[in-house]
Amino acid sequence: MHHRLFPRTLALVTLAATAAAAGALPATAGSPTPAAVRLNATIDAVLADARLTGAQAGVVVVDATTGRTLYDRNGDRRLVPASTTKLLTSTAAMELLGPGHRFTTDVHTDGRRRAGIVSGNLYLRGGGDPTMLAADYDALAAEVAADGVRVVTGNLVADDTRYDADRLGPDWTWDDESYYYAAQVSALTVAPDTDYDAGNVIVHAAPATAAGTKPVVTMTPPNGYLRIDNRAETVGVGETTISFEREHGGNTVVVTGQIAVGDPPASDWLTVWEPTGYAADVFRDALRRHGVRLLGRTVLGRATPADAAPVARHDSMTLAELMVPFLKLSNNGHAEVLTKEIGRVISGAGSWPAGLTAISEYVADTGMDTGTLRQRDGSGLSRRNLIPADEFVALLAAVRREPWFDTWYAALPIAGNAERFVGGTLRSRMRGTPAANNVHAKTGSLTGVSSLAGYATDADGRLLAFSVVLNSYLAASVKGLEDQIAIALASYHEAGGGSARVTPPVAPEAPRAPEGRECSWVKPIVC
Repeated sequence: MHHRLFPRTLALVTLAATAAAAGALPATAGSPTPAAVRLNATIDAVLADARLTGAQAGVVVVDATTGRTLYDRNGDRRLVPASTTKLLTSTAAMELLGPGHRFTTDVHTDGRRRAGIVSGNLYLRGGGDPTMLAADYDALAAEVAADGVRVVTGNLVADDTRYDADRLGPDWTWDDESYYYAAQVSALTVAPDTDYDAGNVIVHAAPATAAGTKPVVTMTPPNGYLRIDNRAETVGVGETTISFEREHGGNTVVVTGQIAVGDPPASDWLTVWEPTGYAADVFRDALRRHGVRLLGRTVLGRATPADAAPVARHDSMTLAELMVPFLKLSNNGHAEVLTKEIGRVISGAGSWPAGLTAISEYVADTGMDTGTLRQRDGSGLSRRNLIPADEFVALLAAVRREPWFDTWYAALPIAGNAERFVGGTLRSRMRGTPAANNVHAKTGSLTGVSSLAGYATDADGRLLAFSVVLNSYLAASVKGLEDQIAIALASYHEAGGGSARVTPPVAPEAPRAPEGRECSWVKPIVC
């Protein structure tokens, strides 16, 4: 695929001069305007907040059209970016796969067919689709039945060979493994909801009708792949303390705690151990409902023969459409699937190394200096990712030239917009400020890591590209500081005054997620 090689933006030329400067104000050919002086003083004041004492901060702002640097503080410092890493993955996917790219899940048979009997195997072949719902597997099963298949004498073979067998990302921490945001990656999987949280199951505990008995535990989607160990109790009165935990290395979900009679059900999202088997279980049950009998067992991880006969097919939404839940909700699973899909399409290997190599080559073509950064996964969950703020800005400025930019830009979270699939992880932030319905940016969160990178349209209508990466702080949250910077950018007016005394803008309080997590990673979602 042809890549256009963009010259390094003027922003980075300016950054070289900035490195020699004593302060954050960039060196320019002429004297900075009073407004630029004031903007620098405002951002400096935000970064002087006590919550950042002893922490690291990289902040860069450029005019996305001219490349003129408006602010630079430690722009070349490599910092852990968290989910702003998805900016690299998503732009590479749009370019290398294309906005119209779809994932295909299909069903094949081998052996002879006669009078509705298949004397062979039934193959369920995964194409990496992270949006496959139980309803989609049901539709595939209905197609199999409609094609006249009534009995399969062989096995149900779950073919996940489009990608490699590595299920968990490089460097992910062991204690994240059962949590929704660290789901195993397979080319054949199930999403339990229309957030498309592939590789997860939703477990519900509803109180029984009488105290002293166990709650009623169910799963979405219903399946026989996970086993419930219900140790919880229904009580007459009291606080709900239900907890769900999947044991490492298997699919037993232990339910503990209590729930009072009449209380609403408690629910949680849990990852599944080996999602290929999960998908096969859901599909096998759908076949049974549609009257298709499978006489053999379920076999995982074998490839579909090249001469197998097609029976049913499901195509996903387009990549352009997938960008919305992916970026708005910062879906880690989507990022990792796209990384492997890029590797498969570009080099024939559906693996992290192949995908990351292709992503690196694309972002280098845009003008990012890949010699200054390290990307270890597609989502940003790895703490070994290191990306300087100025490299994010270089990418943000360059991709404005891409034909798919408007679609991708619209898929970024939009500050202060209450619609969940518009505002996304920014829907509760910066409300009622000049940044609301203005700033389009990707958020990032890990313990001790917070980031925000994207675009703000200033008061003169100029599009500013910015990146804020904060590391090694001890405070519970520094999101408000990022918001103050974004609000200052949305309020920036070139002809504005340049008083030496500045007061950082007020950032409205927003619901706070648990430390180190994106608000969309908390179910039910808090943002």
